[in-house]
Amino acid sequence: MKKKTSYFMTVLVVALSLILAACSGSSEETSGNSDKGGADSEKPKFISILTGGTGGTYYPLGGAFANIISEETGIETNAETSGASAENMTTLKDGNAEIAFSQTDIAAYAAEGKLMFDGAKIENVQAIGTLYPETIQIVTTEKSGIQSVEDLKGKKVSVGAPGSGTNPNAEQILEMYGMTFEDIEKKDLSFDESTAGIQDGTIDAAFVTAGTPTGAVEGLSATEDIVIVPIDQDKIDALIKKYPYYIQDEVAKGTYGLEEAVPTVAVQAMLVVRDDLAEDVVYDITKAIFENLDQVTHAKAKLIKAENALNGVGIDVHPGAKKYFDEKGIKAAE
Repeated sequence: MKKKTSYFMTVLVVALSLILAACSGSSEETSGNSDKGGADSEKPKFISILTGGTGGTYYPLGGAFANIISEETGIETNAETSGASAENMTTLKDGNAEIAFSQTDIAAYAAEGKLMFDGAKIENVQAIGTLYPETIQIVTTEKSGIQSVEDLKGKKVSVGAPGSGTNPNAEQILEMYGMTFEDIEKKDLSFDESTAGIQDGTIDAAFVTAGTPTGAVEGLSATEDIVIVPIDQDKIDALIKKYPYYIQDEVAKGTYGLEEAVPTVAVQAMLVVRDDLAEDVVYDITKAIFENLDQVTHAKAKLIKAENALNGVGIDVHPGAKKYFDEKGIKAAE
């Protein structure tokens, strides 16, 4: 009887050992699958790119980028209309999209909690890279007699629509010349209102921040001899040093009938992304866009180059984008 009991106890112990071993193996396998599932879960199935209005440049570019990302990464991507830069930054902050277009200066104001973002810092958004310049044009006419920034003193000058990015552009350029809005008769007008005002003589000059040629200024050039006021090189250097989201630019010869290129500065259109998007995902997105620009038919695509994508960014670059640019040996211009 004792032998039988001992035999059954031995069998029971062996059986229990086998069961425990099987459970342990199953647990390890499950754990391994869980780890793999965790890595996979970092790659979203769907992302949105916030652009701007359907009549602007951001929307068609965003549509082209969405197609590229979908095809190259397998992440279903959609371009959405929006109120552009400032609204896009707020939407990303709230977690309601993953990628967006923004001007570099607006992104910097958001990160610093300044101007239209006063007291409401946006700290969860980083850069993918800059795309093309939004040129700051100080527009006037030959008959105004204005030839320099200093000549704007005492004149009626539009500095852009209320709350627009043009307003701080104007303020910062005047600052480089030791001037403020107190030195001009400031008018807060849209681009169309500004050029109409120059034409009918109710204002003398206007700051316009937009890609060149700008439609409103082209319209003015049909009836007036346009002057784009130059910014002096030392002022350009000082401006870029203090506000690193600016880059040097020019209004090209022939634009608006200009006989010579005019030196100025620009902010840039850029792509930004939520900082919680995985590094590998942002790496793949960055690579997909910058290595497939030949698929983008919009004219602005000719200005988009990976080697320029870190110039004038003004905010932190996402580690995934940085990884791509590091591999390519791309650094910000000094």
